[in-house]
Amino acid sequence: MTRRAALIFAALGFAWGIPYLLIKVVGEELPPSTMVLARTALAALVLAPIALSRREFRAGLPTLLRRWPALAAYTGFEIVGPWLFLARAEHDLPSSTTAVLVSVVPVVGVLVAFAGGRAERLGLTGWAGLGLGTLGVATLVGFDLVPGQFGAVAEMLVVVVGYAVGPAVLARHLSDLPGTSVVLASLVLAALTYVPVVLLGPGLPAELPSGQVVAALLTLAVVCTAGAFVLLFALIGELGPVRATAIVYVNPVVAVIAGAVVLGERITVTTVLGFVLVLAGSFLATRRPGKRADHPAPALTVRT
Repeated sequence: MTRRAALIFAALGFAWGIPYLLIKVVGEELPPSTMVLARTALAALVLAPIALSRREFRAGLPTLLRRWPALAAYTGFEIVGPWLFLARAEHDLPSSTTAVLVSVVPVVGVLVAFAGGRAERLGLTGWAGLGLGTLGVATLVGFDLVPGQFGAVAEMLVVVVGYAVGPAVLARHLSDLPGTSVVLASLVLAALTYVPVVLLGPGLPAELPSGQVVAALLTLAVVCTAGAFVLLFALIGELGPVRATAIVYVNPVVAVIAGAVVLGERITVTTVLGFVLVLAGSFLATRRPGKRADHPAPALTVRT
């Protein structure tokens, strides 16, 4: 790995690791739907000039518009549903716990592909990975949470399933289109979806949130959404799409450390054990049979 690739890798790991912390901070003053609306709208505004300056974006836009059902499905599974339920869940769960639960997405993604008849044969290693991932979640839920948090766990299930199905929709219907087109269109569509939700629901804030919340929201939109997208494609350009997927194993580490350092969240033995089991399961479940261990294959897309 070159020095440039290492720096991009570290930056993306940070950008995809701190959203859980930032969502926790923003959620102290803004309702989940308002947070998602602001995040998607701001990120779209940042990405729009970058995308519009690229010829491939303008060339691919008509095709993308013709495939609006697939775009709508991808947006719903990847952004509209997960970002709302993640923000809701963080009202009751530590940010580090939500990060660990999200890290099981590669395992669920394998199950989604298997159910759709598109998965490679898992083999003993793959099935072991599924078992370890399931055991990790069971450890976390069974020993580290209280009954009042189980509703939030159900909301995280919606997040995980959405994050697993979204890349499948992307791979099947939109993979031949420029990434800038798909991501920007998805952010715009998600923002438009949440405009009536916010106006008919909690409404716009009566007063400007605190400086801390505004800073967290701007960071969430600019750095963790728009910036992360740019970093992702730069990383793919440096390492290729397969090696770049290793980033999914770094994000939860950053999230757990950030939650403990900034928010003072308690890291228990069961948190660490569940975390290790989930990551090991994700790695094994997405490892292609007969390939070297450094070639995991979860789908990369816009993340938390």
